[in-house]
Amino acid sequence: MSAHPVSIGLSLFFVINVLGNIPLYIALLARYPIKKQRMILIREFSIAMAILLLFNYFGASIFRVLGISEAVLGMAGGILLLLISITMIFPKHEQEKSPQHEPIIVPLATPVIAGPGSITSVMLFASKMGDLHLMSLIIICAILVSLLIALASSFLKYGLGEKGLVAFERLGGMIVALIAVQMFATGAIKMVKESFSI
Repeated sequence: MSAHPVSIGLSLFFVINVLGNIPLYIALLARYPIKKQRMILIREFSIAMAILLLFNYFGASIFRVLGISEAVLGMAGGILLLLISITMIFPKHEQEKSPQHEPIIVPLATPVIAGPGSITSVMLFASKMGDLHLMSLIIICAILVSLLIALASSFLKYGLGEKGLVAFERLGGMIVALIAVQMFATGAIKMVKESFSI
């Protein structure tokens, strides 16, 4: 069963949660000049995009080798996204300490951008789309939009304020929660159908 590319792209954008992570980007990169911050963000988002594209093309094969069905992946992904959505709706926003070294791959590229939720979502959405090349385009678009927002993070923080960012994060959390319930329900129904068809 195919799904609409726009809805999948929006869903993936909200799972990446760039708006909710703006305070984290600022905290981790505050010690660097603006030009260096932009270079780091472009590099980390590029690495995250590569990770998501790898799971788009090879994730399903990995799980087939492990004997994990699409139904189980859907249910597990739904539970995982639901937990992520709860942290988005009720954010703690503890002050992050900037690492002494420049963040490379960890923690920005993964798990902040390409984390368990976005990786699971990519694999599930890819199976729904049935077109890995179109899914790749969706991933690239979602990452590019997220990158543009991240590059403007300092302006957005001052423009929207802490309360504005929290409001956007909670809105995204509600949407992710709906996606999570749909994933779990679809996976459960598929598992029941597979059980009765044996």
